[in-house]
Amino acid sequence: MNSLVRTEPLRGAPPFLVPGEPYSVVVLRQGYAEPEGVGDAVRADGSVTLVLPQAWSPTSSHRESPPGGDDAKTALEEAALGPILVDTGGPWAREALLGALAGQGVAPGDVTLVVGTHGHSDHIGNLGLFPGAALLVSHDFCLPGGRYLPHGMSEERPLRLGSGLEVWATPGHGSQRDVSVVVAGTALGTVVVAGDVFEHDGDEDSWQALSEDPVAQERSRKRVLGTADVVVPGHGAPFRVVREPLQPETK
Repeated sequence: MNSLVRTEPLRGAPPFLVPGEPYSVVVLRQGYAEPEGVGDAVRADGSVTLVLPQAWSPTSSHRESPPGGDDAKTALEEAALGPILVDTGGPWAREALLGALAGQGVAPGDVTLVVGTHGHSDHIGNLGLFPGAALLVSHDFCLPGGRYLPHGMSEERPLRLGSGLEVWATPGHGSQRDVSVVVAGTALGTVVVAGDVFEHDGDEDSWQALSEDPVAQERSRKRVLGTADVVVPGHGAPFRVVREPLQPETK
């Protein structure tokens, strides 16, 4: 990489709206992780992000049938035609999640796909709000009613959901099966919703303690930083990735 990479937080408070074509990104809830009391107790919740197709509107939300298709590729592409929720926060944040969705004109029944970046309770604690949506939790993909479809995702083979919209295998934090959602073509460039691949901006000295596979996670972090213009981390504000060209050495 012929550049220096640094990061800087986006300013403002949720919801963070990043318009785009064909998909916009809305960070509905900003995750947090705060020490509480004595010992190692932490109060935490994960970030929740909405990906909205430009062609979708509340008036078109009542589909006649749930996402279908005979194979995972077709089913995923159909599911990506409506609102996509990336992580759901913990069950203690249920009402806050519903309120944040309503603020964007989205009802739970409008959501056609929920992506869970990994299987921790602060990231997938509200899946039960979306029984009509297709679910991609880590690497497990199922249609409403529990019909599971194989898809073959790996680090070398992302899942394409639509033009400029992919799901990447980004292992390390929770297991070998963590995923991130990559949205190209926004007003701020490429947005990567990374789950806990990044805990928060400036987590360089702390993420390893929470990682099940630091070697794999380091690889995932480098991959994300090599592509993203904005990263939505699991427990902090979205941040920009700034690349500055290396200056040639002078003799």
